[in-house]
Amino acid sequence: MIAKLIELALRNRILVLLAAAGLFAWGIYSVTINPIDAIPDLSENQVIVFTEWMGRSPQVIEDQITFPLVSNLQGIPRVKNIRGTSMFGMSFVYIIFEDNVDVYWARTRVLERLNYAQRLLPRGIAPSLGPDGTGVGHIFWYHLDAPRIDLGEQRALQDWYIKFALQTVPGVAEVASYGGFEKQYQISLDPIKMQFYNVSLMNVMDAVKTSNNDVGGRKFEMSDAAYIIRGLGYVKNKEDIESIALSNNNGTPVRIRDVGVVQMGGDLRLGIFDENGEGEVVGGIVVMRYGENADKVIQAVKQKLIDVEKGLPDGVKFKVSYDRSGLIEDAVESVKGTLIEVFITVAIVVLVFLFNWRSALVILIQLPISVSIGFILLEAFGFSSNIMSLTGIALAIGVVVDDGIVMVENSYRHLSDAQVAKDALPVEGKS
Repeated sequence: MIAKLIELALRNRILVLLAAAGLFAWGIYSVTINPIDAIPDLSENQVIVFTEWMGRSPQVIEDQITFPLVSNLQGIPRVKNIRGTSMFGMSFVYIIFEDNVDVYWARTRVLERLNYAQRLLPRGIAPSLGPDGTGVGHIFWYHLDAPRIDLGEQRALQDWYIKFALQTVPGVAEVASYGGFEKQYQISLDPIKMQFYNVSLMNVMDAVKTSNNDVGGRKFEMSDAAYIIRGLGYVKNKEDIESIALSNNNGTPVRIRDVGVVQMGGDLRLGIFDENGEGEVVGGIVVMRYGENADKVIQAVKQKLIDVEKGLPDGVKFKVSYDRSGLIEDAVESVKGTLIEVFITVAIVVLVFLFNWRSALVILIQLPISVSIGFILLEAFGFSSNIMSLTGIALAIGVVVDDGIVMVENSYRHLSDAQVAKDALPVEGKS
């Protein structure tokens, strides 16, 4: 069988060369479109449902949110397992799908079932899906270098300017903010004053909710012109909150400033982000979308940061906390270096022992073609070019080289034996 295959290849050299060139070109194309990452994605094919209900205990979360969701999400096609986790104020439900299920098809099926399951949850509770990323999707971390701006202003800059800009980068699933203080209006009530004015905590909460709102009115016509009447009531500063009326005391309105103090503060924090023990910083984590090319996404994020930095206040700059592209480029350069070293070594070995440049060329041609076929198979089976796959290709190069040298040397031996046998035959006309 092998002899016939070799004979067929020798009789159709042009077709074999064209097929080799086609495979090499196909491999180059596969390299350009195959996702490149440093870490192989071994995470499960899952969809995360996140629900928040602040102030509730884990047992209440489990009984009223996690259990109803898990019960109603069962029965989704091609689901392997469903796991639920309840903690203080939050519920997480992990729906594990089969490995060959498309992640966006799975998210659509979960959303359809959530529309039905939401009616079983407490009023005002809306579960949401997690980002369409994976466990190794944290590809880039950055933080702000802003020595003249406080942490609250830095966090506001991150949440309302930088984050929205980076979410427009193709391949980015989410930008998670960390560090600093999330600004909020805080009302510190005096229970003695509340008792004196006969005001309850629910009165204060309802008054703040209803007062922070715009309302629409009818159209007013005058002198052949129409005017739209609106009531503007959105809170713009803490003085607006202090002026909110709660009730009246003998005809005098009781306002929030009469029963408490309003101040600007930060939301409750469960941790901080510290830079090398030198102090707190504010930044973000860029999460890559499922199946994207990590190297291209990181380069696009870096370019976007350059554009965003032009709109930052004076003295504010970006600093990189974690960048996976360095590890990715090192892995790719390692494979390139291995190929170059192998090319040089094989050429020297063949030329020294066989003294034939055509034999060396035969071996050198099969190396890039073999590597190209490897990338074709990676792309065909949906695997990314990562440290493990590139290392496997680098190790396989040695096997290909050994095979080529053995085959060339064996061919030389057979040709030599044939030549000796030919020379041993008597020549016609000579005794």
